[in-house]
Amino acid sequence: MRIVRYAVGGVSHYGELEAGDARIARFEGDPFTGLSPTGHVDEFGDVVVLPPLERPRIFGFAYNYASHIDETDHEVPEVPVCFMKPSTAVIGPDEAIVYPADGELIHFEGELVVVIGREARHLKRSEAHEYILGYTCGNDVSDRIVQRKESAFGTLLIGKGQDTFAPLGPVIVTGLDPSGLSLTTRVNGTVMQSASTADLLLAVPDLVSYLSRYLTLLPGDAIMTGTPSGVGPIRPGDEVEVEIEGIGVLRNPVVAESI
Repeated sequence: MRIVRYAVGGVSHYGELEAGDARIARFEGDPFTGLSPTGHVDEFGDVVVLPPLERPRIFGFAYNYASHIDETDHEVPEVPVCFMKPSTAVIGPDEAIVYPADGELIHFEGELVVVIGREARHLKRSEAHEYILGYTCGNDVSDRIVQRKESAFGTLLIGKGQDTFAPLGPVIVTGLDPSGLSLTTRVNGTVMQSASTADLLLAVPDLVSYLSRYLTLLPGDAIMTGTPSGVGPIRPGDEVEVEIEGIGVLRNPVVAESI
């Protein structure tokens, strides 16, 4: 099932994107409390696709691909390196990533994103799949200059959490096996990242189980699973695409901040 969140006439709905991507079967409710078919079908060209989640908590994992660890000249972490992005960082497909007025080095990071479907605590690795609604594409946009300064003092917020720094979408796909999906990131059509989720150091069940050991996961939480090698800079005027096998393409332009 490919769940899409969208707006018609300023009113948001959840629906199922039908084969061919031309029509959306509209639902009542949401994926976390229950979806009911309405019998109404919207033409894709008549809607505005929204972020698949409305103001989610976003958890991120750093250094979760060996290739990315190598390119950053870090050692493999002794424990998972976690951070959070504010819900206000989220944007949807085709929305603009805003390049900060004082930004110097802003990077893209294409990632597989896990969407939690049920409240979860103290999960075993083997139980994780029961609490996952599905998967979407994500871009962990990062201000490297700020990130490095923050990290030197053991914090990480502004470098990762500025408005528009968490593009998500275009759909949430249910029933997907996340263990060996191809991930490709392009900037202006040029492939910058090409990897497989099989290369994750901590696989999806490990990440979900780890977080649930220390905190309660909630329906609608998003977990960014990490980025492979190939991260690099973006500038105003660029277009970034994150494509994940079985999910689709998350496309976002980059624009300069207007103050």
